[in-house]
Amino acid sequence: MLMFILRRLASGLVLMFVISTATFFLLNLTGQDPVRQVLGPVASAEQVEAKRQQLGLDEPLITQYFQWLGSAVRGDLGRSWFTNQPVGELLSQTLPPTLSMVIGSLILAACFGTLIGVTAALRRGRLDRGLQVASTLVQAIPGFLVALVLALVFAVQLRLLPATGFTAFSDSPGKWLASITLPVIALALGSLASIALQVRGSMIDVMQQDFVRTLRSRGLPERSVVVKHALRSAAGPSLTTVSLMFIVAISSSVIIEKVFNIPGIGTQANNSASRGDLPVVLGIVLVTVVLVVVVNLLVDLAQGWINPKVRVS
Repeated sequence: MLMFILRRLASGLVLMFVISTATFFLLNLTGQDPVRQVLGPVASAEQVEAKRQQLGLDEPLITQYFQWLGSAVRGDLGRSWFTNQPVGELLSQTLPPTLSMVIGSLILAACFGTLIGVTAALRRGRLDRGLQVASTLVQAIPGFLVALVLALVFAVQLRLLPATGFTAFSDSPGKWLASITLPVIALALGSLASIALQVRGSMIDVMQQDFVRTLRSRGLPERSVVVKHALRSAAGPSLTTVSLMFIVAISSSVIIEKVFNIPGIGTQANNSASRGDLPVVLGIVLVTVVLVVVVNLLVDLAQGWINPKVRVS
């Protein structure tokens, strides 16, 4: 198990290095002058040159890269070129709202998607056909439209939940839950439909296998056959999609944050990229890759617990 974890961590470090390096050079090769964007068009040539030296942009690009890499390894992600705020501090403010939405949506999608998928697999017929139609329709609806409808119905008309804003859990757990409920539902629907279809297909295949018939012939209760044995075997394929859904949820959070006016990392990434704030963009990319690596590791560990053959491979 230790070697299993070490191999996954090593591959994660390689992924972090490749993506952060590619991002650094691609953003620096866009042809835009970041100093002019920071100071504005009215800045004099002397001011531009002084700012360029202050930011270290007068050094060769490869030197800038290794300076940034060395600082990043030590945990220093630099400062925003526009606000001079430390990137780490900025991320500590914008990451919790996004993680609250993303993790909440994955939990919601996994729980209800599994329940719906298992139910549809065991009760073939109208329910099964209805699930397939509903899942296809849900996946076709744009996320921003779902978010707008939820806000209009539950926040504007019924006034059950806040329409905008985010409250930290440390400030008020109740208000925190209320502030993320609509964003979580909007973010979860697409993943919920995908998980439901995945679990349904896997459960149908598993329930037709010989070991299920053997368990039934031994007199095991149907609930035990389904929950303890069949579902565990069917969970493997569904787990492989969790990391992909996490990435999709992170990227989709930009739209959800805009609709509900949540100061998350998606909005920060969009704003920083549009104005060329390289240290912030690199910090967001690096943290996002770390989160993806952690999620992949957890998924691999879960796969290894379910299927020991995964650990061997």
